[in-house]
Amino acid sequence: MSETTTFWDDQTVMVTGGAGFLGSHLVRELRARSTDVDIFVPRSSNYDLREKSDVVRAFEDSGADIVIHLAATVGGIGANQDNPGTYFYDNAVMGIELLEQARRFDVKKFTILGTVCSYPKHASIPFTEDDLFDGYPEETNAPYGIAKKALLTQSKAYRKEFDFNSIYLMPVNLYGPRDDFDLETSHVIPAIIKKAIEARESDADSITAWGTGEPTREFLYVSDAADGILTATERYNKSEPINLGSGMEINIQELVEMITDLVDFDGKVEWDTSKPDGQPRRRLDVSRAKREFGWEASTPFEEGLRKTIEWYEDHRSNIVQ
Repeated sequence: MSETTTFWDDQTVMVTGGAGFLGSHLVRELRARSTDVDIFVPRSSNYDLREKSDVVRAFEDSGADIVIHLAATVGGIGANQDNPGTYFYDNAVMGIELLEQARRFDVKKFTILGTVCSYPKHASIPFTEDDLFDGYPEETNAPYGIAKKALLTQSKAYRKEFDFNSIYLMPVNLYGPRDDFDLETSHVIPAIIKKAIEARESDADSITAWGTGEPTREFLYVSDAADGILTATERYNKSEPINLGSGMEINIQELVEMITDLVDFDGKVEWDTSKPDGQPRRRLDVSRAKREFGWEASTPFEEGLRKTIEWYEDHRSNIVQ
């Protein structure tokens, strides 16, 4: 990570979502790669990227040479269930308009962040990029996944018709420092960390986790994700999608046990089986990223969990929920 390169020198890079969880890590990594890069982050308070006029203004104000599109309306299973229309509309309209205006403003390169949620519910393990359109996504997050997958179709169409250089990356579930710890919107790792620490401090007998604990997931440390996105932007120039993952797989029950051990919570874990499990299994084939641009994740899972827990313990008093 943090390898210096001349690729970014004298370039203006628009990073949508650059103040968010992944974006903040990516901007930091980008600054480490080049001292001569100009980074423009269109904040939501100034630019509503669902509005064409604001998207146009962002390109006018930035003069962007490269766009890395990370901005998304996203959350865990519960948030996806409660907001399917919002998650579809926001993510589709942001990406479609940004890509269209990037073409019109002669942007040199556009990096699109897709999602593992786009894969079919019962895709073969490990998920390979060629299987992306072989079925319907898992129902609880299908609107979000389909909205993101539409951008891959747009990317390929624009390369064919306009020779526009865009790439499409699909990271698996991310975790790490500065994650979303709001239980209304968080994913499983920050949610269990928060619950377990609060239960430990209040001497509670148990915590509650969603579902059965049987599904499996793959997780990618956020700094590794930032490194993968920047490396792909530097080296990859095709519209075929690319998985970004760690290649590991762990079931949710084992994950929860690992977190409770790391935070020294000795109580029971009660499983609320009235809540959905989501997709039965997730593990990516990550060979294409290594083959196409020489990238692979480097952070061991337990090390990443420890860093995430340490960050939350150090900063939770300042987190507004």
